[in-house]
Amino acid sequence: MPDDTLLRLPLHEVAARIARRDVSPVELTGAAVAAIERANPSINAFRIVLAESAMAAARAAEAEIVAGNYRGPLHGVPLAIKDLMDVAGETTPAGSRVLAGNVATLDSEAARRLRAAGAIFVGKTHLSEFAFNPSSINPHYGPVRNPWNLEFDTTGSSSGSGAALAAGLVFGATGSDTGGSIRMPGAACGVVGLKATFGRVSARGAVTLSWSLDHVGPMARTVRDTALLLDALAGYDPGDGRTAAVPVDDYTQAVETGVAGLRIARLTADGAGVTLGTPAVLRGLDDGVNALMAAGAQVEELEQPELADLAALNGVLITCEAAAYYERFLRERPDELGAPVRERLLFAYAYSPTTFVAAQQARAQLRRRVEERLRGFDLLALPGMPHEAPPLATVRQNTRFTGPFNMLGWPAIVVPVGLGDNGLPVALQLVGKPWREVDTLRAARVVERDGPWGGRMAPALAEP
Repeated sequence: MPDDTLLRLPLHEVAARIARRDVSPVELTGAAVAAIERANPSINAFRIVLAESAMAAARAAEAEIVAGNYRGPLHGVPLAIKDLMDVAGETTPAGSRVLAGNVATLDSEAARRLRAAGAIFVGKTHLSEFAFNPSSINPHYGPVRNPWNLEFDTTGSSSGSGAALAAGLVFGATGSDTGGSIRMPGAACGVVGLKATFGRVSARGAVTLSWSLDHVGPMARTVRDTALLLDALAGYDPGDGRTAAVPVDDYTQAVETGVAGLRIARLTADGAGVTLGTPAVLRGLDDGVNALMAAGAQVEELEQPELADLAALNGVLITCEAAAYYERFLRERPDELGAPVRERLLFAYAYSPTTFVAAQQARAQLRRRVEERLRGFDLLALPGMPHEAPPLATVRQNTRFTGPFNMLGWPAIVVPVGLGDNGLPVALQLVGKPWREVDTLRAARVVERDGPWGGRMAPALAEP
């Protein structure tokens, strides 16, 4: 099988080949590094390719596997790390100039857990500066192009991770999500992205944007692969006070258990007073919901007008918390900040001193209302984004359907359900109750298996 074809397999399939010793981690990692070096000039997914350390890790993984010390389905598998998460010995600029010289002495907790599972890090992926933009716009490192159509964006902020997966360069990646930054690139790039419950996955060693809203999570090309990554990432971290000592499920096992008996609310209105999406988005929502009903789920239509208010408050809280964290750079090194970030940080000072407290109070009230409306339901089905990916370097408010669930801290996953204008993907989002990632994965797998997507991938990139 040609190397590039091998790279386009799902993670779980290539993992099985590694376990049988039909595929060598050294060959696989070499193929991934070569593919990244060919494709990156076109899409700009990676800030840095870790070729030397990746090949060393691949040789070590191969030796362990040959010796009978197989660690599990991530052992010897090439992954990408979003470039706001520390990897020991590497810089973590988080898309900025002001942090560009910071060399990590330790792995972030996400990287540590993946490395312990045997994963191989082949590179660190681009993001918007400080992850503070719903597009891939970055004045320091350039935008990330969408592999489905290079004239269009990947959205933000886990831009490079989404593009690397869609282009078939890695088998999985990490992302972070404060207002939708895992789920928006997942939707825009036709891959799966999961934001687990707040506190399920440690964010220690990841550069902060908003302490109370930041989530770290997995991105992959299939639901099962996403579950495999979550199996490695999930769990209490005593070094991160945001994590909770809640029992962790076997996510991979749960994926294939179906949806019979689940009660799902299909969103019909979110309080914004406009349509939920483009024709392709609405068609994909219908197709996904129909697949769930055919598989035995009970579906009822539901209006959830609180979502629009939660989305608006999400922007307020991110801005206030980000300004508190990055104020030192505004005071001491403002010219080194990109204009989009500098302007958003300065905007925080237009709020009154009481704004943050009032927003938190409103957040609590809206949470109670959402909980009441969704009482008796297991999941909420709605679009991932209201539209396909925007043109490159275009800022569009993509967080309408994602930001509310950062505010609630509930688990949410996007799964592709079709192609719309300009051959660009659209996605269904499934939101579960706290700590019930298993329900989102079960339902997403049914949509993936029985819906219209059929495992499509972006067309192979031409040589730049």
